[in-house]
Amino acid sequence: MLGAMDDATTPRPADAATEPAVLDDGPAAGLRLRITGRPAILQVTRACEREQAPGETGEREFGVTEVYVYRRDWRVKSPPLRYGYDPASP
Repeated sequence: MLGAMDDATTPRPADAATEPAVLDDGPAAGLRLRITGRPAILQVTRACEREQAPGETGEREFGVTEVYVYRRDWRVKSPPLRYGYDPASP
């Protein structure tokens, strides 16, 4: 069991400490970022390019986003923390 999981909806104090992390493999390989609270899973998104269908006029009120999941490598105990791409998720 992973225990309590932290996510983007968890309130954080303005002065919460951050630490470096790096993403391994997948579409965001090599991306460096700063995280708070050592979350078990990171969700990385990228907007998809939209095309207008023939005969369609105006803008639509929605978009599509690619979603990629990266899971923390629990063997790494000191910064930078490492997160590996999970090709089976979501």
